Amino acid sequence: MTNENEQEQRNITVVDEEGNEQLCEVLHTFDSEEFGKSYVLYYVIGTEDEEGEVEIFASAFTPSEDGQDGELAPIETEAEWDLIEQVVNELDEDIDAE
Repeated sequence: MTNENEQEQRNITVVDEEGNEQLCEVLHTFDSEEFGKSYVLYYVIGTEDEEGEVEIFASAFTPSEDGQDGELAPIETEAEWDLIEQVVNELDEDIDAE
């Protein structure tokens, strides 16, 4: 049972600009003291190319008070994008090292 709950927590539903809901898998979450925000990296499930590559999306994340859901918000500054790029590069290096 715990495994199912963990899997559910790894998936989020994102609404795109046209109002379509897309099921996404969470790749990584992290907090930034510098910006006082939490961030989530994710991809749309089922969009892998022939080599298994996916387009990674990033959003700021504000958890709800009950900790079950939350609000996604766009990244607002170049400095935030620089931080996200650094985190993605570190994750990529960790994967390559394995």
